[in-house]
Amino acid sequence: MEQYNPHKHHRRSIRLAGYDYSQAGLYFVTLVCQDRAHLFGAIKDGIMHLNDIGQIAADEWLHTQEVRDNVVLHEFIVMPNHIHGIIEILYPKESSNIVGALKSPSQTIGAIVRGYKIATIKRIKELESKGEDSKGEDSKSEDSKGELQFAPTAPTAPTDPTREIIKSLAYKIWQRNYYEHIIRDEKAYINISNYIIENPLNWEEDQLNTL
Repeated sequence: MEQYNPHKHHRRSIRLAGYDYSQAGLYFVTLVCQDRAHLFGAIKDGIMHLNDIGQIAADEWLHTQEVRDNVVLHEFIVMPNHIHGIIEILYPKESSNIVGALKSPSQTIGAIVRGYKIATIKRIKELESKGEDSKGEDSKSEDSKGELQFAPTAPTAPTDPTREIIKSLAYKIWQRNYYEHIIRDEKAYINISNYIIENPLNWEEDQLNTL
């Protein structure tokens, strides 16, 4: 699995040449930590510094498009207590010969988000219990197209502060709901992409900043 590298994964054009925004395949999503707890690290001088849990959150986000061939990830950022990201779903073109060709349950944003949350929680559990189980290779999903289509990667050794955070949470990492917004034109796409990129710089004024 490719590991998150902030220098690599934010070097891209934020314009989509020739993209048809009318197909409703681009979504801006926000996932927030339970109680808005600052679980993923801290921002210093406008730069997000991931802790062990934050690294898992970033790595599993990237892993999403590795296990789902109908998903393309665009700009994203892991913040201290939430994640912003743009997800593109590649729906099959409509066909008069195929009933329900446009969508299936595994192709929805809801399924993708649920699968991502499950994968991160599983990795975090493995992180906390690494001393008991060093294998770190759990079974993959039985359903190759379902919402559990994630193969958590091998955990790294947790630091003591991370262990305490995990225990105090009882694995309630995420708020139950999430925010989604369909991106319908290029102006919105560019504005949202810039918002994501600049989010660490604007952290002091962020409404999700509880400090």
